[in-house]
Amino acid sequence: MKTKQLFLFAILLSANTFAITPKDQTITSKENVWNGKHCAVSLTYDDALPGHLDRVIPVLDSLGFKGTFYISCNSGTLNNRINDWRKAATNGHELGNHTLFHPCIAKMKDRDYSSWVAPEYDMGNYSIKRIVDEINMANTLLKAIDGKSKRTIAYPCGDCVLRDTSYIPYIKSSFVGGRNGAGSSLKIEDISVYQINAVGIGDNYSSEMLIDLVKKAQETGTLVVFLFHGVGGGHNANVAMNKHNDLVKYIKQNEKEIWVAPMVDIAEFVTNYQNKMQKK
Repeated sequence: MKTKQLFLFAILLSANTFAITPKDQTITSKENVWNGKHCAVSLTYDDALPGHLDRVIPVLDSLGFKGTFYISCNSGTLNNRINDWRKAATNGHELGNHTLFHPCIAKMKDRDYSSWVAPEYDMGNYSIKRIVDEINMANTLLKAIDGKSKRTIAYPCGDCVLRDTSYIPYIKSSFVGGRNGAGSSLKIEDISVYQINAVGIGDNYSSEMLIDLVKKAQETGTLVVFLFHGVGGGHNANVAMNKHNDLVKYIKQNEKEIWVAPMVDIAEFVTNYQNKMQKK
């Protein structure tokens, strides 16, 4: 009888060994590289909009999350509410550099932004020196607000090349990383910290679609960066407040396996991880 019980126990043990869910097959201890968690999420918001201060930051603070707010330094909201932005930075949110005047290339293949890019801020007419000078000036202003020397940059419209020349090499020493305009989730070893991909979010995204982006990161052990403009209004690229809140609530419910951090922390972590791997 005892032999029969041992035999049945062995069969059950074998069955449990192979009864692994698809998620368990994807997530391994090796992939828990994101500050000890399965994946990473960074919540980023562009253009220093009033709704970021009035609606987004209170929600993030209530959940204990910190975001990155990319500031275009000619923004009226920055001018009128410097103390509010300083408070946000003191509370752990990153004030990222979104340049001084938010220049973009007005016209290029498959794109025409000339209806809203002023001629004087058409980056197609810029020199490398001009864009670098304006970015450095924006850094000086942001440091005067938050007192910090480390931050990331988001390239307006994803434009970081002038007439076949990237300006990134000229500004790398001033930043720990940079966020690009479009992309998907990435494995930590594949990330280029000065061109970190982000998913641009508009009203065409449902709550389920937003949450699915996080679920994909959970399943693959990757980073997903959300790129928001208007949240609950305030911009042509807008997402409803309830959709945004559904997303962050889901992240909160699963924060045991999701590392949520500002871009500056993500970029530093990725650089340190990649440097360690190169030394092995």
